[in-house]
Amino acid sequence: MTINIRQANKKDVSNIMNLLSIVLEVHASIRPDIFISGTTKYTIEELEQIIDDPNKPIIVATNENDEVIGYGFCIYEYINQPSMFPSKMIYIDDICIDPAYQHQHVGTKIFEAIKQLAIDNNYDSITLNVWEGNDSAKHFYEKMGMKIRKTNMEIMLKK
Repeated sequence: MTINIRQANKKDVSNIMNLLSIVLEVHASIRPDIFISGTTKYTIEELEQIIDDPNKPIIVATNENDEVIGYGFCIYEYINQPSMFPSKMIYIDDICIDPAYQHQHVGTKIFEAIKQLAIDNNYDSITLNVWEGNDSAKHFYEKMGMKIRKTNMEIMLKK
């Protein structure tokens, strides 16, 4: 199987929307108190705007028919606060691989492409969040060399 990595474009919207549905269901199964099953994180219009935004690159993996089989949504972030050293980070907002292509190194190729994008543009780090309970994602990111930077905690006040 041939896997190609490139930036997303508008012809990819339909396939990306399907993957957004898949990842939403994963999150809804872990946190049904937060995520609404049957929805997606973005509308088609919002996704098209993100594709056009140079500060929010979407890296896609495609098969031999140029169909999107995985994606990595990124956001360029800049920290410039008096109490912290200035830094440039790429925040991975979301990675999803079509279940039919999981365990074929598609996620690794997307992650490595994001890492190369960060290196090529002199970024200091790559950051992301993983929902508690998403152990397969946590394990994948640890295999990619990521380590816990900080812990986000909560107390639920309403049920």
